[in-house]
Amino acid sequence: MKYYSLNNRDIVVSFKEAALQGLAPDKGLYFPTEIPQLPKAFFENIGSLSKEEIGYQVIKPFVGNEINEADLRQIVKETLDFDFPLVQIEKNKYALELFHGPTLAFKDVGARFMARCFQKLARDNAKKVTVLVATSGDTGGAVAHGFYGVEGVEVVILYPKGKVSSIQEKQLTTLGKNIKAIEVNGSFDDCQAMVKRAFLDDDLKGAYLTSANSINVARWLPQMFYYFLMYRELGKIDKPLVVSVPSGNFGNICAGMLARALGLPIAHFIAATNANDTVVRYMDTAVYQPTTTKVTLSNAMDVSDPSNFVRILALFGNENKALHAILDAYSFTDQQTLEAIKDIYYAKDYLVDPHGAVGYLGLKQYEEKKTEFIGVFLETAHPVKFPECIEQLLNIDIEIPKRLQEIQKGVKKAIEISDYKELKRFLLD
Repeated sequence: MKYYSLNNRDIVVSFKEAALQGLAPDKGLYFPTEIPQLPKAFFENIGSLSKEEIGYQVIKPFVGNEINEADLRQIVKETLDFDFPLVQIEKNKYALELFHGPTLAFKDVGARFMARCFQKLARDNAKKVTVLVATSGDTGGAVAHGFYGVEGVEVVILYPKGKVSSIQEKQLTTLGKNIKAIEVNGSFDDCQAMVKRAFLDDDLKGAYLTSANSINVARWLPQMFYYFLMYRELGKIDKPLVVSVPSGNFGNICAGMLARALGLPIAHFIAATNANDTVVRYMDTAVYQPTTTKVTLSNAMDVSDPSNFVRILALFGNENKALHAILDAYSFTDQQTLEAIKDIYYAKDYLVDPHGAVGYLGLKQYEEKKTEFIGVFLETAHPVKFPECIEQLLNIDIEIPKRLQEIQKGVKKAIEISDYKELKRFLLD
């Protein structure tokens, strides 16, 4: 499989080059030159396949021969060594729980796969690879944990000061070793802009920088896995399958759409967003116009200029009509999010985090125009990561899983910066 830059089709690289570079030299995101089709027999027999076999068959065409079969199977096995429960919330509506990994967030899948790929792909490099990543919440912890102690790789994580939850901050600032945290006086979009600028800075060419955000194909592609696992768990269904994805940088929903392009029978997607509604407005007007990022309770989605939306457009040949046929996008306020958390908890006896609540609201709004479907919303993070709003709202104490109790005892280590010059100085040093 080869990958080309979405800014210039003449820039074509291998999976290894795309993963280690992160962004193309022209600042474009890499995109596969072809979309493989999984055989009909794969879907007919998916109920009898292990999750490791499903993951291997899905990702193999995109990696090609650059990682040998034994190593790739082991990478997939270690990536998927936790559960992905599908929980029925009400008739024909389910939550797909993606928070059973080591950092209690869906991003564990992409981060673990990417870190293990880098162990194979970067081992022949004379210099260390520096993974530079911006996080709006859960990415930082997942990347930090996934790459912790990986030889030959240094990780630098930028996060917006005061705009991640206390547990999220602990997860990315307390590990030390090869993990460095940088606290930015600004928004996630400011962090992401700094990362992109660093990749294009000629003075940093020798630093061997790459990204661990979903702009990197090694982080983006494995997110397809749990859409296939969801389909396996549902079994035979007699209604169209609709999936609502809480969306910030749009890498997760884009991976789902790619899974559909491979043949997975998902009828429709819902991009459920918070007040950062750039894509919602685009779907209404065909005008892509980011605004100043708004701070919300669902902080991992506080993204006004989602990088991966350009990949979604590429999947549909930049044809608005084709995109509208399978995507609806809705925006919800913090107040609506809180009301959904209360409703689901008291009426359905199920606890969701703010992101899952937004995903649930997406299904409910879609139901106003279509009623006959099987709906799944993605519960992308454990509610314990958002105690500041949930515990007070519901007057409960959320039990902290043992894996997080030790992290809470850790000491925060972060460097505070305000502009790109300070980041560049740190990277050069």
